[in-house]
Amino acid sequence: MSSLLTNSSAMIALNTLSAVNKKMGETQSRISTGLRVSDASDNAAYWSISTTMKSDNTALSAVKDSLGLGAATIDVAFTAMDQSIKVVDEIKNKLVAATDNGLDKEKIQSDISQLQKQLSTITASANFSGENWLQQNVDKDELKKSISGSVRRNKGVFSLEEIHIDTKHIVLVNTSPKPPELEWLHFGMRDGEMHTHGAGLFFEVPVKKAILTDTFRWMGSSDDKKDFSEMSTLTMDISGLSTSKNDLKILNKLIEEIDIVQKKMSSAASTLGSVKKRVTLQSEFVIELSDAISRGVGQLVDADMNVEATHLKALQTQQQLGIQALSIANNSAQNILSLFR
Repeated sequence: MSSLLTNSSAMIALNTLSAVNKKMGETQSRISTGLRVSDASDNAAYWSISTTMKSDNTALSAVKDSLGLGAATIDVAFTAMDQSIKVVDEIKNKLVAATDNGLDKEKIQSDISQLQKQLSTITASANFSGENWLQQNVDKDELKKSISGSVRRNKGVFSLEEIHIDTKHIVLVNTSPKPPELEWLHFGMRDGEMHTHGAGLFFEVPVKKAILTDTFRWMGSSDDKKDFSEMSTLTMDISGLSTSKNDLKILNKLIEEIDIVQKKMSSAASTLGSVKKRVTLQSEFVIELSDAISRGVGQLVDADMNVEATHLKALQTQQQLGIQALSIANNSAQNILSLFR
C-alpha cells in the first residue's frame, strides 16, 4: 500500500538513523574523554567505585608527600647522629691521650672544648622543617612522633595509617631549663670501690633523659670525696685533674662513661636506620599501591580506544547508509505523483 500521508519507510529509516547518530555521539564522547563510564548514568556501580578509589588515590598522593617529609627528617637526624658519634669518638681519644702524665691536660681540654661545641652545633643543626629529633625539651615536647604511612578503607570507613616513632632514646640534648630529676641508688663497697646493689650506702643520681646532656652516673674510689660526677659529655672538664693516682682513676672512669655514651648513640643510630629503612619501603609501597589503584580504576571506566575506533568506523558507514535509505524513502512520494500523469 502506497500512502501519501504516512511514509512508513521514511519513518523506519529516520528512526534507524537517529539510533545510529545517538550511538555515534556516545562513541565520540568515549573517544574524546577516554572514558566509557564518565558519569553515574553510564554505569552507577562502576562510577561509584571509581569515584571512591580516585578519592583514596588522591589521599595516597598526600601520604607520599608526608612520607617524603618524614624520610627527610629521619635522614637529617641520622646524618647528625652519625657525625656526633665520630666527634664523641674524638673526645674519647683525647681522654685516652690525657692518661699520659707527660701531656698537658689543659691543652687537651682545649681540644675537647672545641669538640663539645661541635657536638652542640651538630645537634642544633639537625633540623628539617621545624623538626629536630636530636635536640628536644624532654619535659614538654612530645617525644612520640608519627608519620602518615598509608590509607585504609575497611567496610567503607576511611582511616589513616601512621608510622609511630618513639624518639625517647635518640635525644642527644635536653633543652629543658629544669634541673635534672634525682633518684636514689643503692651502693656498697667491693674491692675498695663503690658498686651498685651493695649494702649500707645511698646516693642521689640524676634520672637519664638525654644522651649528651645527662650527667654521668658513676662512683669514685672510696677515698674520693666526689661520690658521683656532676659532668656530662658536653660539660666535662679535665683541665683541673692532676697526675695523682686518684685523678687517673677519675680519668679512666670518664673514658668508660664516654664509651657508654658512644654505645647509646650507636644504638640510637641503629634505631634511626631501621626507621629510615621502613619509611623508604613504605614510600615504595605507596607508589606501587597508587599505580595499582589507578590501573584498577582504569579497568572499570577507561574506554578501549581500539574498540571505539572500530565501532566509530562502523557507525559512520551505518550513518551513510541510513541517510541513503531515508533519501530513497522520501523519493517514494514522487513515484505516487507519476500515477496521476
